[in-house]
Amino acid sequence: MDEIEIKRAKGTGAKFAYETIRDEILSLALRPGALLDETSLAERFTMSRSPVREALIRLAGEYLVVMLANRSTIVAPIDVTSFPKYIEALDIAQRMNTRLAAELRTDADLKAIAQRQKEFVAAVKTGDHLAMSEGNKLFHMAIAEAGKNPYLTAFYERLLDQGRRMLHLHFQYIERTHDGYLLTDEHVEMLEAIRARDINRADALAAAHTRQYRDNFLTFMRENYSAPMPLGAPNAA
Repeated sequence: MDEIEIKRAKGTGAKFAYETIRDEILSLALRPGALLDETSLAERFTMSRSPVREALIRLAGEYLVVMLANRSTIVAPIDVTSFPKYIEALDIAQRMNTRLAAELRTDADLKAIAQRQKEFVAAVKTGDHLAMSEGNKLFHMAIAEAGKNPYLTAFYERLLDQGRRMLHLHFQYIERTHDGYLLTDEHVEMLEAIRARDINRADALAAAHTRQYRDNFLTFMRENYSAPMPLGAPNAA
């Protein structure tokens, strides 16, 4: 019995470390390029280094941290130079999944998408950017699930996860400048196009959704608001 409890505690420890560090990276509480010291993190979480290491390895698999050649680990920089390629991939994935959803959705899928949209709106009202980015991801994943292509769904999820820190900056920009809107109206229009099985409109709305995100992020960057953050690819030591 004691052994089972110890094993459960170890697993829980790695999960807790992973979720805490991940949330802090996504919310930018841990800035791009920040050093993640295993010993310091183990002390902070009151656990051994093994579950911390396990958490960091998992985060590296999600491209949220980078493990360098000298065995140090840093929060993955936001690589602005690759942003155009990222947007290109996101546009393709978003349009394909939304088109498929409009073609193949069931009534159950519509209910799931609508529920995720309600949850996103509720998150927006709280002003919690982490909850907002999670709600946005879950809304789009409900659309992808309605498209019935697990390969496109998995690719799309990876892109959405990689873009969550940039989406956080997008939310910050809109709230600070009041220039733009927080995606809720576009979500409703996408849901209605899927409901109507209007494939071409669903495609057009998905493309416009990506462009709006891209344009707001680029405006944010032109203001040089994030100048203190490392934005290039890290140099392996």
